[in-house]
Amino acid sequence: MRSRAYIIIGISALLFASCGRQHKAESLAKDFVAENMENPSAISGKDFADIGTTRHLNDSLITVMRQRGASGYKKGISYGKMPTGDLYYLRMSYISNGDTLQNTFYFDSELSEVVAFK
Repeated sequence: MRSRAYIIIGISALLFASCGRQHKAESLAKDFVAENMENPSAISGKDFADIGTTRHLNDSLITVMRQRGASGYKKGISYGKMPTGDLYYLRMSYISNGDTLQNTFYFDSELSEVVAFK
């Protein structure tokens, strides 16, 4: 009986932690869009996929994403230092001028800042 209780408590803690990361990533993405999109009030229907992690981005890929940016965003966005370790990512779909568009945001391992997006 006690082992079931520990399992339930462990699963609950994991679910709670993952919900916290999801919420934090969505909040960072929304703030990034509000600050760096050319016309953030022109978009609607923001929808987020589940947060994920990746090890497949290296410094050169992050540099390319930082230089290219994405359509509808300001040029010359300033980012923090180059991240190390695993990165989190989050896809956001939204409607702009009748078109459904999507951006993917990459966050540092502490979920403290957007390090690149496409």
